[in-house]
Amino acid sequence: MPPHESTPDLSGPFHDIAAPTITREAFAPFGELIEPGEDGAPFGAADARLELGAGTPRFYIMRLPRRGLVFHQITRHRRVTQCLASVGGGTWLLAVAPPLDIDAPRAEPAQDQIRGFRIPGDVAVKLHRGTWHAGPFFEAEEMSFFNLELTDTNETDHQSSALIRRFGLPFRFQPDR
Repeated sequence: MPPHESTPDLSGPFHDIAAPTITREAFAPFGELIEPGEDGAPFGAADARLELGAGTPRFYIMRLPRRGLVFHQITRHRRVTQCLASVGGGTWLLAVAPPLDIDAPRAEPAQDQIRGFRIPGDVAVKLHRGTWHAGPFFEAEEMSFFNLELTDTNETDHQSSALIRRFGLPFRFQPDR
């Protein structure tokens, strides 16, 4: 969030979204599920298709504090795919919306396009170029994540949509019932 903006009120009410456990089929509009495979297997349909040719790839481990399960903005990277996975095997949550109008710098997702997923710690995700995303979110005090993007992704390829401004409410992953 730019420094001139105030911190939004995240106390509620909320637009709740479900977070079912991720499957390859359900996640397909947003990216690819990367599951464990046998060592030495040839490249095939189960492997992620990466687009990293617009710059120098950066693979790093990001450490994040718990931020709760509420979010007020969603972001996309129009030039690059991005891969995320938890380092310690913990379960985490991710909100996504499809990469529509990827060449339109002012395009934003519709409220009903935003979906949540619960991601087990033994898989990774690859986000398609232009997929909107918010997260990772988790309930532990702190988690670390493997992240593959470009060295300058967060400076030159970072488009955000302010959800409270657009829809009047912050989003929240539905509490487990």
